[in-house]
Amino acid sequence: MKDYLKPVLGGNILDASCGSGLFSRLFTKRGLFSLVMALDYSENMLQQCYEFQKRTMVVFDLFRNLILVRADIARIPFISGSLDAVHAGAAIHCWPSPSVAVAEVSRVLRPGGVFVATTCILDGHFSLIPFLKPISQRFTQVSGSNIFLSERELEDVCRACGLVDFTCTRNGRFVMFSATKPS
Repeated sequence: MKDYLKPVLGGNILDASCGSGLFSRLFTKRGLFSLVMALDYSENMLQQCYEFQKRTMVVFDLFRNLILVRADIARIPFISGSLDAVHAGAAIHCWPSPSVAVAEVSRVLRPGGVFVATTCILDGHFSLIPFLKPISQRFTQVSGSNIFLSERELEDVCRACGLVDFTCTRNGRFVMFSATKPS
């Protein structure tokens, strides 16, 4: 991930759908960014992020450059073009509308800003059964649970939202991808 983020190290980063803040803490502890904003819709997850941060940081440095933000990924409360990077670890498949969320990510990224995300992909044998994907998508719409996109769909969503230079690294069903807001 550090390779994907290399062009924007030292800037600011939004850890979108941060959960318990694993990556927020990592970004803060390692001093990779001047400001880390941990965003999650769940107040409980942000509370857990706060508690973990409190346990792992020296009191003086506790929240030196970390801000916790409760918000919906579909309505990121930042000014357009204000962020150097957005990270979403194992999150995009949980977003109710990945395309709306990626559009918001694109909106808040500055020109040259980087979006890096990880997710799981369901493909292979499952993709060969033509009726399975629409059934799966309908189930996820009704249940509000996971929406798994293919590599091609991830790239299409990024492109449709104005991001370029899509790169994807795959390890089995796990992928890490990156896209950039054009300068």
